[in-house]
Amino acid sequence: MAMTMTGEVELPAARETVWDKLNDPEVLRVCIPGCEMLDRLSETEFQAIAVTKIGPVKARWKGKVKLTDLDPPNGYRISGEGEGGVAGFAKGGAVVALADKDGGTVLSYNVEAQIGGKLAQLGQRLVAGASKKMADEFFTKFAAAVSPPPPEAGA
Repeated sequence: MAMTMTGEVELPAARETVWDKLNDPEVLRVCIPGCEMLDRLSETEFQAIAVTKIGPVKARWKGKVKLTDLDPPNGYRISGEGEGGVAGFAKGGAVVALADKDGGTVLSYNVEAQIGGKLAQLGQRLVAGASKKMADEFFTKFAAAVSPPPPEAGA
């Protein structure tokens, strides 16, 4: 099953800050829903383990991610593939672009993915809905990670 997803999110941080956080495995590990492990293998490669539940299918995914077309601090292409045991497989990529807006940054993304196995049998609408929910959760956490800390009381 092929799937596409696009979106954009406004972040209250400078583009350079957003770029740095997008390349920080510790920040990403905390923000990615279900992520148990995210290790940097090289400047452009990561290895990950994440647990997801979509409908009745729960899976522990193991995979690798590679960054290409790096254009700091404007964006990159991220591609990867993962195995989820009996749940199936997923592979795909996304183009991520950053642009200045109103003192902050707009992050836009365009995802294309292929999934197979039990996960693909759940149907496009269920998988797309769960994917959108996970993307929203990631960006909510990521926005908090890049936001400047609130001023201290009495400062």
